[in-house]
Amino acid sequence: MIYVENVTKEFKKTVKNPGLAGSVKSLFHREYETVKAVDDISFEVPKGEILGFIGANGAGKSTTIKMLTGILTPTEGKVEINGQIPFKNRKKYVKEIGVVFGQRTQLWWDLPLLETFSVLKQIYQVDEEQFKTRMAFLNEVLELDDFIKSPVRTLSLGQRMRADLAASLIHNPKVLFLDEPTIGLDVAVKNNIRKAITQINEQEKTTIILTTHDLNDIETLCKRIVMIDKGKIMYDGALSEMKQQYGKYREVNMSLFQNEDYEQLHFEEDLKLGGDDLKVVRNKEKITVTFHSDKISVSDLLSYILNKTQVKDISVNDVNIEEIVCRMYGNGVSAS
Repeated sequence: MIYVENVTKEFKKTVKNPGLAGSVKSLFHREYETVKAVDDISFEVPKGEILGFIGANGAGKSTTIKMLTGILTPTEGKVEINGQIPFKNRKKYVKEIGVVFGQRTQLWWDLPLLETFSVLKQIYQVDEEQFKTRMAFLNEVLELDDFIKSPVRTLSLGQRMRADLAASLIHNPKVLFLDEPTIGLDVAVKNNIRKAITQINEQEKTTIILTTHDLNDIETLCKRIVMIDKGKIMYDGALSEMKQQYGKYREVNMSLFQNEDYEQLHFEEDLKLGGDDLKVVRNKEKITVTFHSDKISVSDLLSYILNKTQVKDISVNDVNIEEIVCRMYGNGVSAS
């Protein structure tokens, strides 16, 4: 469905020397440097997959998505989606994709939501019967009935996000690009949006590319992720494999009956652990120990703690995906 081969995107950036002399010089003789926002990336997305596309600000995510949606043209390489090249014949191409930007809306502010959908129906040339069938499906999945006659300006953020998602799906696109679809939403509304995305994907086999800084979105919705940094792909593979390969850290969270008992714990000295293999954070009576499970077993660590202290409460957890991603960035993991 989505095919990206050796894609590079370069931009020219004006170079200005410091001071007044540099400003004057740049007026008459401009100097440029070439910046690679995306550097020779390749990946494929089969029909019906939800791909998590993640990276820090400035990593190249937005530039890549703009090339996939046809807004930008690659400097080098090939992008093909459902047999079409996005930046060519864009009028035909955009009828096959839907786009949701969490911080921007495609809805008309003063129109009732239903009228907005009617306008989109005309733009995408959806016939009346298809439109009725589509709206029935979207009403069921996204629960639009309660506010579908309200002006867009009166909608809450959660309602607007559901409406934006519906608007992107009016024409039954084959590919859906979601950029921060749950940004700013409370936990309950986020869960509802995630359930709706999952249902749409399962029922319609819509191919979805999800970019987000909320890694809970990734864990809930995606089985595969592509991680990009400095324009290059750092990781492309199953989320489960990433956890297995890079997530060999566990967390022990505990509180002690006597805070003074903490002084009895000398993890680095007694267990011969340090550096990236062990991190201890104390916040009042709560203590969190993050450790590499290949270097010390859970049972050995718990035995050490219980022999040294009186524990009021204790739990062992896997580290979350956010911690794993932070460690991958910190270690400069290369693409697999």
